Amino acid sequence: MTCVFVYGTLKKGQPNYYRMFDTTNGKAEFLASARTTERYPLVIASKYNVPFLLDIPGQGNQVHGEIYKVDEQMLKFLDDFESVPEKYQRTLVKLEVKEWVGPAEGETLAPGSITEAFIYSTTTYESDWPSLPTYESYDAKGEHGLEYVIREARTD
Repeated sequence: MTCVFVYGTLKKGQPNYYRMFDTTNGKAEFLASARTTERYPLVIASKYNVPFLLDIPGQGNQVHGEIYKVDEQMLKFLDDFESVPEKYQRTLVKLEVKEWVGPAEGETLAPGSITEAFIYSTTTYESDWPSLPTYESYDAKGEHGLEYVIREARTD
């Protein structure tokens, strides 16, 4: 099992959350809410208003999201979903636990504890993206007013 950190449309309450629990994709188990220990620019970009975490450590905000434990099948699905390595890369980052809810029989980490998980970030982006507004936390229905376009509704 591998730990992954999701910060965008795969989080609870977001448009692609259902994909985390579609058993044809594999198995995922919610462990904790957390935030990156390092700052990154989380921007909403492209004509589809997609949340992108730019691989520019030290800029932007500590990004809030969720840690999941996933099996190999789900990890492969997520790599495909995130277009690794063409659009995104999967790298290990340090995270500060906000609230741990993982399985009772497993490891428990107190708030403030540091752990590691894989994150999907992009090194491929338009030149103006680093100057876009950055966010601590993504919500498809947020005050930003940028409506996320689901994949099935995209024209290219």
